[in-house]
Amino acid sequence: MPEDSSKSPAESVAKPEPEVKLSKEEKKAKDKEKDAEFNAATTVHVKLYSPFQVYYDDEAESVSAENATGPFDILPRHHNFITLLVPCEVDIRSAKGGDKKIKINRGVMHVHRNNVTIFLDV
Repeated sequence: MPEDSSKSPAESVAKPEPEVKLSKEEKKAKDKEKDAEFNAATTVHVKLYSPFQVYYDDEAESVSAENATGPFDILPRHHNFITLLVPCEVDIRSAKGGDKKIKINRGVMHVHRNNVTIFLDV
C-alpha cells in the first residue's frame, strides 16, 4: 500500500514531549529538599583520576591538598571551589578504610555540592 504523501517528512518525525514547568512552590520545595540533603551530609564523594587511571572513587570525611597559597582541607558542606594543585600528597580521610595518601605532580580540584573531583596530569 503506498504511503500517505500528504504528510511532509518533518510531520512524520516524532516530536518530543514538552518539558513540564514546575510552579514556583514546587521549585522551592525541590530546592529545599536538595539543600536539606546537602546540609545533612557527613561525607563528600571524592573522585581522583588521570586520563588513564582512577586512583580513588568513594566517600570520604575530608580531603587535604595544597595549592599555590598553601595547604587546605575540604570538608562536607564546603563552598563551591576550584583550584590548581601544586606537587603534594593528597590526603583522603575515609571512615571505611582509613587514610589514603596519593602523591601528585599537578592537578585541578573542583568542589561542588559535596562532590570533590581532582583531575591529574592535565
